[in-house]
Amino acid sequence: MSKLLIDVDDEALAEAQRLLGTGTKKDTVNAALIEVAKRIKRVKALNELGEMAERGDFDILLDKTEYRR
Repeated sequence: MSKLLIDVDDEALAEAQRLLGTGTKKDTVNAALIEVAKRIKRVKALNELGEMAERGDFDILLDKTEYRR
């Protein structure tokens, strides 16, 4: 774990703490970093699924007789 000395917006930190349900500044910052990373990964995965749908990769699922074989 790294130690950092940074200036943090107190209002943003308080709001993040409320939303994340964390009790300390340290827990809030760590939880926020984890949440951002997970959220970006989910967005990328959703975009990839959208691209797959555009290519027609899921079209076979529309024909119920075909994919049950």
